Amino acid sequence: MNTKLRLGPLPGTDTLKLTITLPVGLKTHLDRYAALHSETWGETVLAADLIPHMLTQFILREKAFKALMRRERSRAVRPQALDQP
Repeated sequence: MNTKLRLGPLPGTDTLKLTITLPVGLKTHLDRYAALHSETWGETVLAADLIPHMLTQFILREKAFKALMRRERSRAVRPQALDQP
């Protein structure tokens, strides 16, 4: 299958347990996406395992969040740069 998914193979990560409540329809879509992801990448994955990666991709693509991160990085870098000879 030559399906192009935004979410590629899942990397290994450290985890923290977080409990969330989802609408039934969203859970159904997540399960369908998990099945497609498993078929595409040849590795069985549960919807719950996809959620952190989906949220990461969403946040990293959010323009307002990117701008905030750039501002924070530039503020953090400036004082260090001034302290250096």
